[in-house]
Order: sequence, then C-alpha cells, then structure tokens
Amino acid sequence: MVMARKTFEEELTDLHDTLTKMCSIVEGMIGNAVTALKTLDRKLGAAVSEADREVDDLEIAIEKKCMRILLKQQPVAKDLMMVTTALKVITDVERIGDQAADIGEIVRSYPDIRLFKEPEYIARMGDLAVAMIHQSVEAFLNESVGGADMVIHADDEMDSLFNQTKQDLIDSMVKDSTLADQAIELLMVAKYLEKIGDYAVNVSEWAKYLVTGVHKEYQ
Repeated sequence: MVMARKTFEEELTDLHDTLTKMCSIVEGMIGNAVTALKTLDRKLGAAVSEADREVDDLEIAIEKKCMRILLKQQPVAKDLMMVTTALKVITDVERIGDQAADIGEIVRSYPDIRLFKEPEYIARMGDLAVAMIHQSVEAFLNESVGGADMVIHADDEMDSLFNQTKQDLIDSMVKDSTLADQAIELLMVAKYLEKIGDYAVNVSEWAKYLVTGVHKEYQ
C-alpha cells in the first residue's frame, strides 16, 4: 500500500511538471507574439505558430499520463478530483496556445511594413495575459483559492484594456479610412488576448473547484 502511494505521488509530480512545462511554453508564445507584432518580426510570428505543435504534443502526453493514473492507480476522492480536473485545465491551456499561434499568424502575414502607431494597450494586454495564465496554473497546482481570485479579478482590467484598444482603433479608422486593414488586424490581436484572459479565468475556476468541490463560473 505504501509503495502504491509512493508510485502515485511520483506520477502526480510528473503530471505537475509536464503541465508546468506546457504552461511555460504558452507564456513564451504570448510574449513572443506581442513582441513580433510590435517589431513586425514575421519570422518570430511564424515561430510562435510552430511552437503550438509542441503545446499540442504536451496536451496529448498529459492526457495519457492522466489516463494511466486513472487506470493503474484508480484514485478516489481528492486524488481523483485532481487528475480529472487536470484534464480540464490542459484543454484551456491548449486553447491559450491556439490564440497565441493565431496572433503569430497575423504577424506573419501582416499587410504593411510598419504599424501606424505603437500598440500601447495591446502590449499591456500581452503582459497581463502572461501573468494571468502563469498565476492561474500556479493556483491550480498549489490549490490556492487566493491566487485563483487574483486572476478572476485581473480579468476586469483585461476587459477594460480591450475596450480601450477597440475605441482607440475605431477612432483611428474614423480619422483615416486607409488605416482600416491594419486597425482590423490589431483589433483581432486584442480580441485573442482578451480571450486568453477568459481561458485563464477558466483555469482559476477549476483551481477553486479543486479546493472547494464547487465549480462556479465567473464570466
């Protein structure tokens, strides 16, 4: 029995480590995507899209680890909740990777050689998105309700930044209709970042569920 428990804990640690690695890659993708946009570095934008393949592979690897634990260890109660919730979390983290990859694709095929203005709000959204996904996964791994609540509250700032970005871009298009194509592309980037914030909130909701046993949606 002691040996079985030790094996389970080792497998759970391996699961946590792999999820942490997946999250780290996704954080890097978001940061690189925003950097690629600010500098219109199309090669970096393409690299972000390519990194999404590794995220997809890690999602599959984690799914297999979870299924192996469920079949071999047959966990119950809190242990069962941890493994099944991890399956929910990786789905949201993988979707965050997809959003970052979409931003990379926008940069890779950007229609102009320079931005008509510094993407101030978008850069701030990118920093916030990285912080939110990092904090949400940490909250899950450490079973921290307080950490999860920080992410949920941060989503208000993300929404505010998105609204500021949207209004800023609309004003630019009204003043100069030739900027429409660029403005639309930038608005899409902002929407992807706002969506990343939503997925981070989802992860935080699962973190709170792991502690409380109650799943409550905050969006």
